[in-house]
Amino acid sequence: MEKKVLVVIPVQERHKEKLEKAGKGCRFIYSSPTEVEESVIADAEFIIGNVPAEKIRASNRLEFLQLNSAGADPYVIPGILSDGTILTNATGAYSKAVAEHMFGMMFMLQKKLHLYRDAQARTEWTDEGTVVSITDATVLVVGLGDIGLHFARMAKALGAYTLGIKRRKCECPDGVDELYTTEQLDEVLPRADVIVSFLPGTKETHHIYTKERFALMKKQAIFLNGGRGSAVDTDLLYEVLKNHQIMAAGIDVTDPEPLPAEHPLWKQDNVMITPHISGQYHLPETFERIVDIAAENLEAYLNGRSLRNVVDFATGYKK
Repeated sequence: MEKKVLVVIPVQERHKEKLEKAGKGCRFIYSSPTEVEESVIADAEFIIGNVPAEKIRASNRLEFLQLNSAGADPYVIPGILSDGTILTNATGAYSKAVAEHMFGMMFMLQKKLHLYRDAQARTEWTDEGTVVSITDATVLVVGLGDIGLHFARMAKALGAYTLGIKRRKCECPDGVDELYTTEQLDEVLPRADVIVSFLPGTKETHHIYTKERFALMKKQAIFLNGGRGSAVDTDLLYEVLKNHQIMAAGIDVTDPEPLPAEHPLWKQDNVMITPHISGQYHLPETFERIVDIAAENLEAYLNGRSLRNVVDFATGYKK
């Protein structure tokens, strides 16, 4: 009996050919997350792409769900997937796109280019004062997965001293000068000129950046968040920036999303906000990588080989 593969990512013909070659003998159904019907989801053995989590309903038929995102937050909630379903994510596809976006935000804030852009919009010829440099700065990357490591290596290449935070102790990777565990976060925060967060949304990371932890940061520190908005309370971040406890923040994620138009954080001149767009498919090669991961995993599953990027339901991270 042929297996049904539901694909809800926006593939072109060449992508379909690659997936169907990997899933030889399977029947492919193409749709989108917004248009796919629950009956089609319930009938699929394999799903490629982020279907709405609540529509899966712990399907016993679903053997393997390949996400097009690195984050797996909604899918590890008990009751969404059955015990027999394997969950894999797209870790590795987004490293260049997200790391470079957050690096660009860091440069903007270090050189106050956001303020000059605002002045340009007002047609004002103004001097915004002193700036800081990435060279010889201490950069702390919290969440040293593929994206975090890419960011750390770029910072290191430009002369920064890099610190990394991971959940588990391991050998310090190339591009990172010192490696610590999450339990040591308070120890390293006071040393950092730039703190960049790439944490997923889990119970352990929820509001991990507390009032006390912001108090540990340097007055001239820049805080960047390219992981999940739930890592920091948005009202707290506003207060920290309004009171100039740190120099600036650059965030591609907020809690909630979208950030309400009336929230005062929008009006702070020492923050840059982008609407969770650092990943997605804005960098075209990101999508190509996602298709490659999906094809590789589909072929591996059908042939009894180990899969790439299997998610641990207990942590929400790649195993």
